Amino acid sequence: MKVLLLNGSPRKEGCTFTALSEVAKTLNHNGIDTEIFQAGNPDTDNVKAAAAKLKEADALIVGSPVYWASPSGQIIEFMDKFCSQAGNFMLHKPAAAVTSARRAGTTATLDVLLEYHQMPVVSSNYWNMVHGNTPEEVKQDEEGLQIMRTLGNNMAWLLRCIEAGAAAGVEVPATEEKIKTNFIR
Repeated sequence: MKVLLLNGSPRKEGCTFTALSEVAKTLNHNGIDTEIFQAGNPDTDNVKAAAAKLKEADALIVGSPVYWASPSGQIIEFMDKFCSQAGNFMLHKPAAAVTSARRAGTTATLDVLLEYHQMPVVSSNYWNMVHGNTPEEVKQDEEGLQIMRTLGNNMAWLLRCIEAGAAAGVEVPATEEKIKTNFIR
């Protein structure tokens, strides 16, 4: 099994990467392969590369720093394009969002990141956030790091449950064709 972790920060090894690395370390400890993909560049080739990786992955975690109580503009643009490219690869795969902030705006950021496609959402023992202005400060956020480890353990458990269910003949829910209505008629 494998989890793809998207780093939506323009800082390749910043605070968001530090949080995602803690989740990845826990997933690896549980026998789950991981890859942290630098999604801070929303160009077409980068989006296509991530989509190809998600096709082979069993779950997705999207991380972003907080910029003005919102995800980074780069990850919003990336995810909008990514859903067009990888939407079918997202269906029914467990997902989570992780955010990092110096101070606040984390819950609004998480809400935006969790609005993509039909993916069962994996949670932790609190909101999936870390605090700090530098990676070194994030490493001092003991509660935040514990939240990341709990998220990793919960994701690993759910992936094993899905694998056991599939082995027992439990099928993925059928997806109805999307009905689109306009509010103005």
